[in-house]
This record gives sequence, structure tokens and C-alpha cells, in this order.
Amino acid sequence: MVKTYMKTAIVTDSTAYIPKELREHWNIHMIPLNVIFGNEVYQEENDITWSQFYEEVRTKELPTTSQPPIGQFVELFEQLSKEYDAVISIHLSSGISGTYQGAVTSSTMVEGIKVYPFDSEISCMVQGFYALEAAKWASKGVDAEVIMARLEELKKTARAYFMVDDLSHLQRGGRLSSAQAFIGSLLQVKPLLHFENKVIVPFEKIRTRKKAMKRIMDLFGEDVANGAAYQAVIIHANREEEAEEWRNELVAMYPNVEFSIGYFGAVIGTHLGEGSMGMGWMKKLDVI
Repeated sequence: MVKTYMKTAIVTDSTAYIPKELREHWNIHMIPLNVIFGNEVYQEENDITWSQFYEEVRTKELPTTSQPPIGQFVELFEQLSKEYDAVISIHLSSGISGTYQGAVTSSTMVEGIKVYPFDSEISCMVQGFYALEAAKWASKGVDAEVIMARLEELKKTARAYFMVDDLSHLQRGGRLSSAQAFIGSLLQVKPLLHFENKVIVPFEKIRTRKKAMKRIMDLFGEDVANGAAYQAVIIHANREEEAEEWRNELVAMYPNVEFSIGYFGAVIGTHLGEGSMGMGWMKKLDVI
């Protein structure tokens, strides 16, 4: 009996912040979230880059963000059904956005293709790692259910920690009281945040930016000490030069880890603010 080759499409949303050339190389389809300045709506990654966003936000009111409309999912899934047998749709954590639920709802509205929504329970380029790994396996004709199982396996090893530089940004967004922001700024507190049970929560309060970044490095070092193959990303909010310096330091310390540089784009940057830095990582699984 001849083995059938399964064609699986990979979809993610814009908050994975996968560079366009990588998306195109691995044929990853993107659904954009929106950032809204007053009456102006921008699809992030399509209409506004991360650098343009940080320019805009300096002179305008703090924007709001919104998830993609259901119709956008349905349209893409229907288009993919003409060429593919299945879709794996990988999205930012369902605890901070309804985007994943949008994919779930849309999956019931499309015929002729099986849709597998995947809640990354994280965001930014760590979410992007899932999409890239899935695309590599899909390119080899691996069954969608096998890919989903491997993504769940990767999830056990995924971590991300973020340092918020400007507490007033969190306060403006309603995530911190004015008093907390004022006192925190006086004390130079840099909250270290992470994902827990699908939402972003404080991990530790650290007194200075330098100490916060050192703490992230220590947490990373603990995880990769087992000698397994890892991929890691340094994530910045308009601090590209600092991210490069940090990567160079880490490459020298961990030559066996594959490092890249990512960014907090418009949607995530709205909630964290300029100057934030983070790092995320996960194991690399053997190629099937």
C-alpha cells in the first residue's frame, strides 16, 4: 500500500513576530492582530513595523489592541482548503487574547479541511519557534496529529521572562496603580514577568535593570545546564543594540545554544512599553 503524503498548512498570528523572510521561506501564513491609535487601525506587521510603532507611541495616546475578526480566519482557512488537507493554527496565549478562541470557533465553520488550533500559552518569538518547528515537520509530510503531539512535547520546555523598564507604561494601561508606579520608579524596581497558567504574572521584583537581566541569564543557565540542544531568543522593545550585546555575551557562554534576536512588536509592546527586554527558550527536538 502506498503511503499518502499529508499536506498541512501552518498558520500563526502576528504576535509570533517571525521575520517576513522566514515566514515566506517556510510558507507560514500569518493572521494579524490590530493596534488602534484613536480612529486609526493598523494591522501589526502588515501596516506598522515595530520601529514605526515605537515612534508613533511617543507622540500619541497609548493605543488599544484587538484580536483578528472571525471572518479573517474563515477566509484564510477556506483558501487553504483548496490546497491542503489540514491546518495547524498556532496562537498567542489564550489567557491574554481571544485570538486562539477565534481560531477554534472558525475551525467549526470551514468544510473540506481539518483545523488544529494550538494554544502556545506564550507569545513573541517563542510562539514563533512552535510555528517554525511545525513548518519544518509539515514540509516533510508529517501527519498533523503527530506534529501537534510534538508541539505539546516542546511546550514542557518553553520558558520566557520579561523585564519591564517603564512602570508608567503599565500604569497607563491600567495594569498598575499610580502609587505602585511612582514607588516602583523611585526604587528602580524592574518587575520580572513570566507566563503562568496562560497569563502574564510577576515572577520577581528586582531593583535594577542590570540585575534583572542577570537574573534572566541565571534562569536560562539552570535550564540549559543539562546539555540538551536548545534554541533561545533575546526579545527587545526598541533596544536593538542592547539585544545584540546581550546575544554576543550569551553566545560566548553557551556555544551549543542557537540564539536569535526578536522584538516586542506593536501589540505586545502596547502592554509592556519601550525599553522592555526579555528572553525565551525551548528545547530543539530531533528532526523526524
